[in-house]
Amino acid sequence: MNDNATLDVAIIGGGIIGICAAAFLAEAGRNVTIFDRTGICEETSSGNAAAFAFSDVLPLAHKGMIRQLPKWLADPLGPLSIPPAYLLKLLPWLVRFCRAGRSDRYEAGLAAQAGMMKLAEAEWMGLLDRSGTRPMLHEDGSLELYESEAEFKASLPGWAARQRFGIGFSHVEGSALAALQPGLSPRFVKGTFVPGWKTVADPKRLGKALWAYAERLGAGFERARIKRVEAGQDGAILTMADGTRRRAKHLVIAAGAWSHLLARHLGDGIPLETERGYNTTLPKTAFDVRRQLIFSGHGFVITPLETGLRVGGAVELGGLERPPNYARSKALLEKAQKFLPGLDPANGREWMGFRPSLPDSLPVIGQSQKTPSVVYGFGHGHLGLTQAAATGRLIRELVLGQSPSLDLGPFSPQRF
Repeated sequence: MNDNATLDVAIIGGGIIGICAAAFLAEAGRNVTIFDRTGICEETSSGNAAAFAFSDVLPLAHKGMIRQLPKWLADPLGPLSIPPAYLLKLLPWLVRFCRAGRSDRYEAGLAAQAGMMKLAEAEWMGLLDRSGTRPMLHEDGSLELYESEAEFKASLPGWAARQRFGIGFSHVEGSALAALQPGLSPRFVKGTFVPGWKTVADPKRLGKALWAYAERLGAGFERARIKRVEAGQDGAILTMADGTRRRAKHLVIAAGAWSHLLARHLGDGIPLETERGYNTTLPKTAFDVRRQLIFSGHGFVITPLETGLRVGGAVELGGLERPPNYARSKALLEKAQKFLPGLDPANGREWMGFRPSLPDSLPVIGQSQKTPSVVYGFGHGHLGLTQAAATGRLIRELVLGQSPSLDLGPFSPQRF
C-alpha cells in the first residue's frame, strides 16, 4: 500500500459541505485533507441559487409537489421532468417520496428540518464572521409570487407551519408588492415577503473564500477520484482511480450525488437520487432584481448575484449519466421574460448541476454502520448551501466524539 503517512481526517468531496467540514475540523486543530476529482467548489456547489433558505422547512413532499405531479410531468420542459427511460429505476425512490408525504410523518420531518435550520443559521453567521466572509452576505429577504387567489390560498397552510417555528413573513399585494419588486408582470396578484431570507454574493466565490480560510488553518487538497472506500483497522482505506491507496484515521464522505455509491462499499444502502438542476446566469444589467424572487408554481427562482442574474431551478430526476438537456434552462428563461417584462435574455451562461436528494428531504448525517471512523454528510437536496455550516459543525462533533448539537436520529444513515 502506498499511503505515505496515515492521514488524520480525509474528506471526499470539495463542495460546500466538504469545505465547511474542513473548516470546522481545522478550527479544532485536526489535520484535514480534501479529495476531489476536479477542485474546490467547482461542481454543483458553484452554480446553485445562492440562497441561505433558513425558512424553507417544509419537506418537498409537503410543498405541493405531489399535488402538482400529474400537471408537471405532462410538460417535458415543466418544473419536474422524469425521462421515460429512467422511470423504472426511479420507481423505488418515488414510492419512498410519496410515503414521506403522509400526514403521520409530517410533524417529525418538519420538526427535524426546523431544528436543522436553526442550527444552520447560527453556525453560518459564526463561520462567516470567523472567516472574514460576512461582507458576501446579502440580507434582502425573498419574495414568493402567486398568479391567482387560489394559488395563494393553497400556500397558506405552509406559511402557518412556518409561523409555528417563529419564521417571520408578510403577505403583500398591490402597491406593496410593486415596491418590493418593480417591473413585475401584472399576472402576479399576491406575494409573500420573507425578511429573514438571505443570499450570498456568489456561491462559488464564497466556497473558495471559505476554503482559503481552512487552508490558512492547515487544511490541504489533493485532486483525485476515489474509486472505493473500505473500513480498515483503526480507520478507513481509500482507493484512488489510479490504484493508489491511502489510509485515514477518520473519513468523511461528502461527495454529493456520488456519495451513496461510496457508502454502498461500507454496507450502507442509502436511497439517494439525483435532481438535475438547470440555470442561466445573465449579465447584471439584464434586469434590476431587488431580492430573490421565488416562482413556486413554476419551480424556479431568480437571484441577483454580484456576478450576474441567475435564473434557475426546476427538477429533472434523471441520474448521473444522461447528457444535459439545456432546453430546460431555455424554458426557464422564456418564463422569466414573461414574468419580468423587459428582461434582457442575451449573453447568458447555461449550467447544469446534480442535487443529491433523499425521499424525506432530510440529509444523511451520521456514522457508517461498519465503523465509527467513517462519517457521512450528504443528501441535502436543494439545501446544501443553506445547511452546510450546521453539517460541518455536526461532522466535527462526530469525528471528535462529542455530543451532537442536534438529535441526529432523523438524519441517521440507517433510517431507511
